Amino acid sequence: MTTATAKGPARLGIDLGGTKIAGVVLARDGSRLAQARVPAPRGDYGATVAAVADLVLRLEREAGRPCSVGIGMPGSLSPATGLVRNANSHWLIGHPFGADLAARLDRPVRVANDADCLAVSEATDGAGAGGRVVWAIILGTGVGSGLAIEGRLHAGRNGIAGEWGHGPLPGPHDDERPGPACYCGRRGCVETWVSGPSLAADHARRHGGTPTAEAVVAAARNGDAAARETLALHLDRLGRAAAQVVNVLDPDVIVVGGGLSRIPELIAGLPDAMRPHIFSDAFDTPVRASLHGDDSGVRGAAWLWGSETV
Repeated sequence: MTTATAKGPARLGIDLGGTKIAGVVLARDGSRLAQARVPAPRGDYGATVAAVADLVLRLEREAGRPCSVGIGMPGSLSPATGLVRNANSHWLIGHPFGADLAARLDRPVRVANDADCLAVSEATDGAGAGGRVVWAIILGTGVGSGLAIEGRLHAGRNGIAGEWGHGPLPGPHDDERPGPACYCGRRGCVETWVSGPSLAADHARRHGGTPTAEAVVAAARNGDAAARETLALHLDRLGRAAAQVVNVLDPDVIVVGGGLSRIPELIAGLPDAMRPHIFSDAFDTPVRASLHGDDSGVRGAAWLWGSETV
């Protein structure tokens, strides 16, 4: 370890999930100085703030220096009120999470959606490195996306850039209307069609049983016709939904994270699934699985502080 790495400034990132809180400290060169993971106090807002603050202080002690602090979380902070909105961790909604955490730590913190953190991580030193415009999508229990431009988060005027999972599925077929009910109160959201649970639920609706997404994929690989049909329909819907965003953003690279990013068939098949819906005679945008995998969120949270802060 060099003297600069040992004694230089560092960035600390926290990934606040529904069941766990992960943290990492990165040196200026991106090397890891400390890391830890603790259970998340589900359903208890005050305990969540305390757990995050305690983890920050623990990681700083282990790294041996104060750090800038970035937080990735479900949902986002309203630019109008500073309160948490649109979070599936419902106990955070309506609270000034950023302000409360900053007060507890007695320093500024930067807070972003977990999909935004994926975009920043992968644009900085991951699968999107070198791309000017990186669109990163999360396909897991939920569906979301984030946008990084020249390595920096683009949150948008209203803090909703990349809010992809709760728009309607484009070009719905007759049997896709009105679509499954979504926790947001709407029906037929992209998330209800292309998340991991939705893949399993669609198979159950069509073919019965109570399979997991992993079981459907395994069956498809073993030649099961029903599972292969389900996977093909899932890819078609994902292609329609992603193409609509590509027609607006035309990114240099698309990075896929979340549990479904571990299905090579989805990564390999997505360009062809999008192509019929792209309004262009040329389409060669690469689609790549996230390089940092499950670490992308926590690394991206650390990178929310740009080089000018260190």
